[in-house]
Order: sequence, then C-alpha cells, then structure tokens
Amino acid sequence: MLASVVFVPSAPLLVPALAGPDAMDTEPVRAATLAVGRELAGAATTWVAIGARDPASTQVGRAGTFAAYGVDVPVTLDGAEFRGTGPGLPLSMLIAGWVRAEAGTGGVEPVTVEPVTVAPDASPADCAAVGSQLRERVDGDSTPVGVLVVADGSTALSARAPGGGLRPEAVELQQRIDEAIGSADTAALAELTVDDCAAAGVGGRPAWQVAAELCAGRTLNTQVTYRAAPFGVGYVVASWTPR
Repeated sequence: MLASVVFVPSAPLLVPALAGPDAMDTEPVRAATLAVGRELAGAATTWVAIGARDPASTQVGRAGTFAAYGVDVPVTLDGAEFRGTGPGLPLSMLIAGWVRAEAGTGGVEPVTVEPVTVAPDASPADCAAVGSQLRERVDGDSTPVGVLVVADGSTALSARAPGGGLRPEAVELQQRIDEAIGSADTAALAELTVDDCAAAGVGGRPAWQVAAELCAGRTLNTQVTYRAAPFGVGYVVASWTPR
C-alpha cells in the first residue's frame, strides 16, 4: 500500500561534502530534503525511488559514489558496499542513497530502496506505462511503501542559471510545475511535453510523470516545504500523503 510520496531535488549540492563550507544557499533546501526523508522513513522502510537514469546506460547498481561530482562520497540503496565495479548509480539514485542514509538515524529501522529509473527523453506515454506498473506493485503490497521522487526543474530561472540565463517561458513553466506538485495535480504533470521541458532545461519531467500515473485518482494531502531556485534551477520539496 502507498504510504507517502515525497519530492526532492536531484542536486549534488545537497550533500555537505560537495557543497563546501561556504555554500550557505544549500542549507534551506538540504534541511527540507532531510526532513521529508525522515518523515518517509517513519512511514515506510521499503522505498521506491523514481528518477532519471544516465543517458548512456540502462543498468543501475545497488551502490555508487559521488566521485564524478567532486568528492568520493559512497552511498548505497540497501547496505551493500560499493566496490567500484559493475554498474553504479545515476545521479538521481545517488541522491536517493544519500537521503536513505540520512533518514536512517535516530533509531529509524534501516530503509531498503528499489530504484525505478526512466530515460531522460522518455515520452509521457512511456512514463505513464512505468507508473501504471509501479501502481500495481505498490497497491499489491500489504506493507507500507514510501516513494521518493528525485527530480529537478528548469535550469533557466536566473541571469546566471546553468541553462543559459533567465528565460521568461522557463519561469512560467516552472510555476506550472510548482503549482501542480503543490496541489497534487497529476493531470497537469502528465500533460508536460517533452519539447517544452527540454527547452526550459527541466530534467524532472519523466520522474514526475511516473509519479503522476502512480497517484492518479487518489485523494491526497499535500505539503510543500521548499520551493525556490537558489542557483537558477527549480527545486521543490513536497509530500503527497493518501487520506
């Protein structure tokens, strides 16, 4: 059964070792991410993490490291040791592994994470198909299942944004995304187009559309704990809880 769905950014700077001591802008989004992660761990010790896979690989391992992002911080999805061989983890699942580790403190039972990764250019129909299959699995489980959605918004929300600077159409699209997540408007998320999202640098579309299909038709309580673009990239931290 579905216990809760939480949304966090796919941002390496969430990890303190990667952000560095002077990256004060990361503290609010990190605190919000850790808070919803701990809430999810309190609701379920079995998680499904939804995120984009690496474009060049369809394989996802059980452990990996943030070394490619500047610091060798190992993470795991289930307690396995990362040995540097075999398939590693895409960024979305590295973040999932880091949230898992941080959530498993304070006496919380260890969490196991099942990765569900989607190609960055997957069509809305393909994302819906993945979400439908996931819905069957989650609803068929008699124990609580938590869902962690790891995804970023537009990369064009400020003058120095990594997606080429501020673009008004990207700001408008990000507002639509924020409103849809904030109100659990699964139809609005399902209607996001590949072209519009690609033009605005929205990497989170596939993961959000999988979650939208998983949750379509459910009655949900929603809470947004963070919504901003501190580096010109849209970050949202939120939760959907079935009533």
